[in-house]
Amino acid sequence: MQTIHNSAVAEVFNQYPPEMRKKLLFLRTLILQTATELDVGEIEETLKWGEPSYLARQGSAIRMDWKPRDPEHYALYFNCKTRLVETFEALYGYLFRYEGKRAIVFTRMELIPVTQLKHCIALSLQYHRLKHLPLLGARIP
Repeated sequence: MQTIHNSAVAEVFNQYPPEMRKKLLFLRTLILQTATELDVGEIEETLKWGEPSYLARQGSAIRMDWKPRDPEHYALYFNCKTRLVETFEALYGYLFRYEGKRAIVFTRMELIPVTQLKHCIALSLQYHRLKHLPLLGARIP
C-alpha cells in the first residue's frame, strides 16, 4: 500500500472501523494502480466533503466513504453531473449496485469484480478526454 501523504486524509482513514478501513484502502489501491497503469500523471489525494477524494488532471474526481448510519455498505462516488455512472450501468448492468447517477455501492461481504471496477475507475480518471465519445469510448462487453 502506498503511503498517505495528506495527514487529513490519513486521519479520515484512521477513523473508519478496521474492517471498513481495509476495504476502503483496497479501493484506494485500485485507484492508484489504475492511475499508474494509465500513466495519467499525478493523482491529487485530498478531502472533499470530508471524504477521501482522488483526481487526475484530465479526470473527474472519485470519492469514497463509509457511513455509520449504513454500516453494511461503503461506496465510490462520482460527479453526478457526468455520464460516468450511467455509462457504468450500460457496460456492467447488474454487476454493480448503483446509487442514482453518483455512486457504486458495495456491501461489506461482497467480492468486488476488480477488472470491471478498474475499468470504471479508468473512465473516471480520463473523463475529460473521453466525455465526447459514446459510452466514453468503451464497448459493451
